[in-house]
Amino acid sequence: MVPDTRHDLPEQTEESLDQPLLEGIRILDLSRMLAGPYGSLLLADMGAEVLKIEDPGVGDKTRTGFPLLYEGESIYFLSLNRNKKSLTLNMKDARGRDLFAQLVKQADVVYDNMRPDALKRLGADYETLRQLNPRIISCSVTGFGHTGPYRDHPAFDLIVQGMGGAMSYTGPIDGEPVKMGLPMGDLAAGMFGALAVCAALFRRERSGYGQRIDISMLDGQMSLHTYIGGSWLLAQDIARPFGSAHQYMVPYQAFKTADSYIVVVTSVEERFWANFCRAVGLEELAEEPRFLTNQQRGAHRDELIPLLEERFLAKTSEEWLARLNEADVPCGPVNTIDRAFQEPQVLARNMVVDVPHPRSGTVMKVIGNPIKVSAQKTERFVCAPSLGEHTESILTSLLGYSAEQVAALRREGVV
Repeated sequence: MVPDTRHDLPEQTEESLDQPLLEGIRILDLSRMLAGPYGSLLLADMGAEVLKIEDPGVGDKTRTGFPLLYEGESIYFLSLNRNKKSLTLNMKDARGRDLFAQLVKQADVVYDNMRPDALKRLGADYETLRQLNPRIISCSVTGFGHTGPYRDHPAFDLIVQGMGGAMSYTGPIDGEPVKMGLPMGDLAAGMFGALAVCAALFRRERSGYGQRIDISMLDGQMSLHTYIGGSWLLAQDIARPFGSAHQYMVPYQAFKTADSYIVVVTSVEERFWANFCRAVGLEELAEEPRFLTNQQRGAHRDELIPLLEERFLAKTSEEWLARLNEADVPCGPVNTIDRAFQEPQVLARNMVVDVPHPRSGTVMKVIGNPIKVSAQKTERFVCAPSLGEHTESILTSLLGYSAEQVAALRREGVV
């Protein structure tokens, strides 16, 4: 019998109780724009050393071209690249590719959002990488993936939201298709990429070998359909836009109040419906045969919702939320972005963090890490790097180059 050693745990120390989840993992990040950098941001926030490899003199395109700036720097770039290091490397130059190959031998993950042919030209395709380092994990986050008829097509968030079907049931009833405010085509692909990297690292601990990860933005959108996609696949029910309302649960939507909007959910459990009717002073609706069950309320949606809309106009959002919360009815405000970042729960969970901006000497506010773990008592946040900020330190500490050698590479346009 093979002994079970899963519970033979090392002794915990103060140091081990304050270690990031991915401490000791080194990621070479070739990604640009949003989908790729968001995934590597999640990995960096969990403690991975992310070396962002950028073109000399240019860098990630989000460093420029966006109107909102903080201390002269792109807020778009600052928001997606904290906790990372910047290394400039001209990978179109053979010497640059050689430096990259040397770094691959000391890395755990190569993370990109390039098309297959571009990766191959740069010597960053998985077949080349695993010859350099059999333990390397290669993760590509692209619009359509590395297989299929669309593999070479360019893709952006809006294209994926449209092609993936999400826009067809987003927006007002009988309105035109609307994209989600959050760029979920990009963000979902980034999350799937980060999740897959973590799973591949775990698998490598058992097998000793790395592997190829192929993440598609379109695949991600299709996965997010969940029960809505299942409703089509299994019952041929095509989703249509319902505004803020739910296709199957009633009431489950936003209501206009005397001064703004609130959202109310009463149909997940029938007790919430009874509580809701009492809270809004319409107790008779709880006994009305047309509205007794969620299915009946759905069938009579056009009769019920106008009654509720009229009632909610009688008081302010604050007054209604107080009543509904007291009655144990799931509800909340429809916050503008400024109000969302002032919510006591958001602040209590450290989702707004002060980070020094080293180039200006100021302190800027950034969005916190949503992943809270017991093994990390202190969250670390470092400002997004300036272009090439860590080039010299990376080449000297990891590859043993002298300062003079780095300076020569700089003069020759390699870094």
